[in-house]
Amino acid sequence: MKQILSPPRQSEPVIDAVISASRALVAVAAESLADVAEEVTLTQYRTLVVLASRGPQRLSDLAEAVGVTSATATRMCDRLIRKKLIHRRTQREDRRNVRITLSAKGQQLVDGVTQNRRNRIQQIVETISAQDQETLITILTSFALAAGEVPDRDWAAGWEI
Repeated sequence: MKQILSPPRQSEPVIDAVISASRALVAVAAESLADVAEEVTLTQYRTLVVLASRGPQRLSDLAEAVGVTSATATRMCDRLIRKKLIHRRTQREDRRNVRITLSAKGQQLVDGVTQNRRNRIQQIVETISAQDQETLITILTSFALAAGEVPDRDWAAGWEI
């Protein structure tokens, strides 16, 4: 039986362009993580980023944000504590309330990877005309907001979502 393909939608060229750009961004992200690949796994790094962007987290909330089970999050946090990248803090008023926080060393790691990524993206952006850069700002901002991404200025402030 022959499959009948529907005519291409208007959004197809946009989807193709976004997929192409996402491949380039994934490559930049992987490159920026290369220096810390021996120190942390990708999931561990994502955990550090969640803590950097959202502030102290309960273990269950951290597990959900990273997309792992609570048991996996516990083991991962144990490893990150041994590496001195995070802290486990018990609340004085309720010892059952444990929060995971980013250590100074963990913040330095996230900052270093972010700076590496910014440097590489800057190199790429500088090859694009000023007019296209303005268009890119508008389009990527709209895309990020539509995807539910936290604006960079809010992420850097470390506010809780």
